[in-house]
Amino acid sequence: MFTQPFAIPALAFFILSIPLTLGLIPRNRLYGFRTRRTLADDAAWYRVNRFAGFAIMIASAIYAVVVSARPYDRDFSVWLLHLAAFAGPLALALIVSGWYSRR
Repeated sequence: MFTQPFAIPALAFFILSIPLTLGLIPRNRLYGFRTRRTLADDAAWYRVNRFAGFAIMIASAIYAVVVSARPYDRDFSVWLLHLAAFAGPLALALIVSGWYSRR
């Protein structure tokens, strides 16, 4: 698994999202999904960070599925597939979390 190009970042995002999803991280300026609204209100902080943490965990899981289906074999097209499978779902998770934070 660790020979895959984005395995370590995907695993790190997954692990760092667990405390957010469980609501264990208090409001702060260093760790979590930070917006003006979440930094101003504890209820918004926990609600949005639970959502964002779960979305990032799903994004990491999508990359794990791609790694299982098509392991990296030093082919540039497979590397591009891995890049898309890592960055695409992660970007979507952040976009959807931003939308959710404005609700």
